[in-house]
Amino acid sequence: QLQAFGGGLVQAGGSLRLSCAASGLTFSTYAMGWFRQAPGKEREFVAGINWSGLRTLYIDAVKGRFTISRDNAKYTVYLQMNSLKPEDTAVYYCAGHLGLDILARTRTPSYWGQGTLVTVSS
Repeated sequence: QLQAFGGGLVQAGGSLRLSCAASGLTFSTYAMGWFRQAPGKEREFVAGINWSGLRTLYIDAVKGRFTISRDNAKYTVYLQMNSLKPEDTAVYYCAGHLGLDILARTRTPSYWGQGTLVTVSS
């Protein structure tokens, strides 16, 4: 199971930190990532991190603003979101899959968490 926390309402330019706690999987062997779905849009990959934490991927829209990290000892993955924009408003989901490159492309990762809503006001 994956449980995401940390969403909320923030003004443009502000910051939020999302957390996702994992259980029931061998966390340290899985690539982990964050997806988001804005109203009326398809769910999209946002950021991912490989099993060791040494490799990360980001979509262009969040590069330089978002940072993904993980703590394998705590079975937790984080998404630090800075300089938030109204277009970042979405439900954010964490996900896990074997292989970072596959995680970034798949619509059906092995593990999905429940979403957490991020609303950025202008």
